[in-house]
Amino acid sequence: MNPSIADIRKDYKMHSLTENDVSGNPITQFTRWWEDAVKSEIEEVNAMTLATATPNGLPSARIVLLKGFDERGFVFFTNYESHKGRELDHNPRACLVFFWKELERQVRIEGMVEKLAAAESDDYFQSRPPGSRIGAWASPQSQVISSREIIEQKVTELENKFADGNIPRPEHWGGYLVKPVNIEFWQGRSNRLHDRIRYTHNGGGKWLIERLAP
Repeated sequence: MNPSIADIRKDYKMHSLTENDVSGNPITQFTRWWEDAVKSEIEEVNAMTLATATPNGLPSARIVLLKGFDERGFVFFTNYESHKGRELDHNPRACLVFFWKELERQVRIEGMVEKLAAAESDDYFQSRPPGSRIGAWASPQSQVISSREIIEQKVTELENKFADGNIPRPEHWGGYLVKPVNIEFWQGRSNRLHDRIRYTHNGGGKWLIERLAP
């Protein structure tokens, strides 16, 4: 093992997290931490790791952006025909991870995934800048292409096609909702003895709150 890597470490001392600190509802608790993160002016505060897997369990992960959350769950948007979209078609389960290092906090969310209603995807798509809307049409996301020029040529064609500014949402692009089954709140503590509080949904509208060993 490279000692220059192995010796990298940070002791966490900013906050603590106890069962008495947290809300009985994990979405309320996430809202509290989300507001703390926003106030801390964390760059790309809505960046999260999205992990998916094939039906036989081969995992993959990438960074996507959270675009909303409520009592239903957590929302992101992407190309339905992308690598992650294809995996979610066959295995509609996912894990999200937020790491807000400035607060020494991590949130891990496991749940079932479903597509948003078309109207919700339409509304968000129309709120995007024109260039991003063109990009959603232009890119065959995750497919092999021979050069960047292919994408650039496609963008030029689409800019001409949609020159009037009316750019509808392509059917292959839209939103997903991650409906949580487990949500874990991780607070860094000294000597790697971190605080971990997990919420588990019991299927009847209730949440079981448990402490996990660090």
